[in-house]
This record gives sequence, structure tokens and C-alpha cells, in this order.
Amino acid sequence: MKPVAVFRHSPGEGPGYFATFLEARSVPWLPIRVDAGEAVPADPSAFSGLVFMGGPMSVNDPLPWVEEECALIRAAVAADIPVLGHCLGGQLMAKALGGEITRNPVKEIGWGEVSAADNDIAREWLGDLRAFLSFHWHGETFSIPEGASLLLGNRHCPHQAFALGKHLAMQCHVEMTEAMIRLWNSQWAEETRGSSGPAIQTPEEMYQDLTHRLAGLNAVASKLYTRWIAGLS
Repeated sequence: MKPVAVFRHSPGEGPGYFATFLEARSVPWLPIRVDAGEAVPADPSAFSGLVFMGGPMSVNDPLPWVEEECALIRAAVAADIPVLGHCLGGQLMAKALGGEITRNPVKEIGWGEVSAADNDIAREWLGDLRAFLSFHWHGETFSIPEGASLLLGNRHCPHQAFALGKHLAMQCHVEMTEAMIRLWNSQWAEETRGSSGPAIQTPEEMYQDLTHRLAGLNAVASKLYTRWIAGLS
């Protein structure tokens, strides 16, 4: 099998649990460290799938790799190569497919419940799962591109995930590990200290019952990732 390409945009926002999931199933993957200056491939055909991780920047920022990745996403969708996006990665997918990325009404930082949409596509991806506790760290949101179906939402951010065929874009972070949560709180301590709102937690609140919360999130991620890797050639 060709490797899955995993695009990193910030040193602390690697694949997390997604790498654990792939390696447990002997699915090869290749990191592409955009934050370290590695080039964005122009042709997706060398890969069985493309995965885009998060980052503190906006897809509306004038960064040269943003349009390069959007072009790659469009090429992959046209070639029926599965694409998966996490947070910034989901926003890149939305932008590439004709959606818009705008400021969310509130920042979401920490744990918060998301609910499944009531449609057949959501049931294909989530089965009988109706809601779960996910992790969040974002201030922007995406619109749902034409032809895509809403999968997840909540009261703070109605668009938490969408699917288009075998392609999955998420605003929420299902890939989290304990190490990532602690690193983000260290890297972006000023953001949590300088922000307040109905969907912002302190680091101490994020760490409460952490092992149990992560086990639940890993189970949901496995369900979504299992559906996604079924599309790999």
C-alpha cells in the first residue's frame, strides 16, 4: 500500500492518536512537515490518502502553502483519494471545496460535547453514536461545502464535521493524546490565561478525569478512522 501522507503545520500538532491507530493496523504513513519547510507535493497519486492536521494560523492568512494544500486537496478529491482534516485541516478542506472560513461566535478551548446530525451520511460514519465529548481549540469555523453532509455540531459551533463521499473534515480534535493536551497548554498558555467565555476551560479543568475522557475520545476516533481507511486503495 502507498503511504498515507500526514501534513503537519505546527511542531506540537502532529498526528497524535491517528498515528497509533494506523500503526496498529500496519497502514504506512509519511509525515510532511510543512512547518519545517518541507514542500507540499503537487500530485496526490503517490499516496493512498491525505491527512491534514491542525495549527494556530488561519487558512485566510497569506501563507503560500495554504493554496498549495488546497490545490492538492482538490486534486485528491478529483482522483478519489481519501482526504481527512483535523481543525485547521478541516478548514483547509472546506476552503478547497468552495466553503468559507469565518470567525466562530466564541472560542472553544477544552472539552465539550458534540452531537451527531440527523441524516443518513452521519449514521454511516457514526453508527448509533449520538453524542460524545471531544476536545476543541479554535476560534474560526467552516461552512459546509456544496454536496457535503453535516456530521457533527454543538451549540457553540454548529459545524463540527462534514463528509463528502470518502472524505472527512472535522473542526473538533479527535486525535488528542495526554501529551498533546499538556504541550498545547504550555505552548499557548497566554491564550488560555487571556481568554474567557462559555466554551473556554482552564488547564486544570482540561486535566480532570483525563484518562477516562481520552479513552472515550480514542474510541470515537477509531470509529471515524476505521470508516475513513476503508476508502484507502
